[in-house]
Amino acid sequence: MKKEFKEALEDSPIIAAIKSDDGLQKCLTSDSPIIFILYGDICSIADIVDTVKSSGKLAMVHLDLIAGLSSKEIAVDFIKKYTKADGIITTKPTMIKRAKELGLYTILRLFILDSMAYENIDRQIKTARPDLIEVLPALMPKIVRKICQISPIPVIAGGLVSDKEDVMSLLQAGVISISSTNEKIWF
Repeated sequence: MKKEFKEALEDSPIIAAIKSDDGLQKCLTSDSPIIFILYGDICSIADIVDTVKSSGKLAMVHLDLIAGLSSKEIAVDFIKKYTKADGIITTKPTMIKRAKELGLYTILRLFILDSMAYENIDRQIKTARPDLIEVLPALMPKIVRKICQISPIPVIAGGLVSDKEDVMSLLQAGVISISSTNEKIWF
């Protein structure tokens, strides 16, 4: 993980995750130095990224949520060539590998829905080798703590975080950061 990204994570434990133009405008005044872009399409993503970048923030594009992009490596090439995104978020290890080849920051998003998903974490990390993993849903401090203990890479938690108490319990569990679309958490 490059110095700039690591320092941004350490500077602020909250990552603003946006899913609309309204969220985009609000995140620009948040303290979050990193913005997770969870919406857009192939016609709008470059402009969304430019807006985030022009406010001095790092832009991470969730590839799986951008309409018009395929789930193939060419989608990563598109983001690299046609936007100024700093990195990607995805559930697909092959996309992580391609993004790393292109010099982008990478976050592998993992949904921990059952014991099988939990047991596959190690294999997925070894296969993809992302800079970070993001665990969803976040509101499982006991499980999140175990993941932080077994993961050789830093962990972000996201999903269903609604107040300061949630943030504090996740930080105590060992996450490096918390991502949230909840604007109350950003400020």
